[in-house]
Amino acid sequence: MADISVVGIGNIIMQDEGFGVRCAEYLQQITNYPECVQIIDGGTLGMDLMPYIAGTKKLLFIDAMDIDGNVGDFYQFTGDELNAYFKNKMSVHDLGVNDMLAVLKLTDNPVDEIVVMGIKPQVVSMGVNLTPAVAAKIPQVAQKAKEVVDKWVAQYQK
Repeated sequence: MADISVVGIGNIIMQDEGFGVRCAEYLQQITNYPECVQIIDGGTLGMDLMPYIAGTKKLLFIDAMDIDGNVGDFYQFTGDELNAYFKNKMSVHDLGVNDMLAVLKLTDNPVDEIVVMGIKPQVVSMGVNLTPAVAAKIPQVAQKAKEVVDKWVAQYQK
């Protein structure tokens, strides 16, 4: 397994709900990370992601975040902030991810650091295209994800 995992979360047939997956795809295109990094389309797998991230030491989730704010607002959570983020989540994949994070804390090989980042979506309904406002945020969020992953990679190369 990779030491560092980046997981794009979301349902790509629900317009902006697919932001995390599309952002991870973009990140894959603009980077050439060593084998210690894997970028995964986590879709709506939730707990079914466990086999793919078991053993990961650094974990970054990218998601569309249904929280107060304006369309396209960027959010990032780490540590105890993660509990606040997932407290009011209602979609199936977010509940699965919350459960997975709880299970990862209990394993013999827990994740050392978890970051969740993303933006507030505009439209979450049937459709395969992101809204223009949300699609325009992909490069910015991918750059923020790259900064996190680059820092982690540098720690492993010391």
